Amino acid sequence: MKGTNLGEFEEVVLLTIATLMSEAYSVAICDEIERITERQVKLGVVHSVLNRLEEKGFVTSHLGEATKTRGGRRKRFFEVTHAGKATLQKVKSQRDELWSLIPEFNLKMI
Repeated sequence: MKGTNLGEFEEVVLLTIATLMSEAYSVAICDEIERITERQVKLGVVHSVLNRLEEKGFVTSHLGEATKTRGGRRKRFFEVTHAGKATLQKVKSQRDELWSLIPEFNLKMI
């Protein structure tokens, strides 16, 4: 497994794959990230992140069946691995701990 650090956008992509489950392919991942974050996402950037996550062992991929609507091309579907799930749990735990350390008055709106 390559480096195990998880960047912010890598985390978002990994969480999105977990959310989409069996429908996690690049275009659907982009669409879901855009819907949730209300930010434009470039397909090429998502492809780069997917490749990195696969190199790190956080996701695996497989090709789906060819379809007429895609001109005979096949979609590459992604799935979070055990290592990816463990990393997401670790990141969530770290974030939760940091949130719990913020004094309540800092977050109140004036």
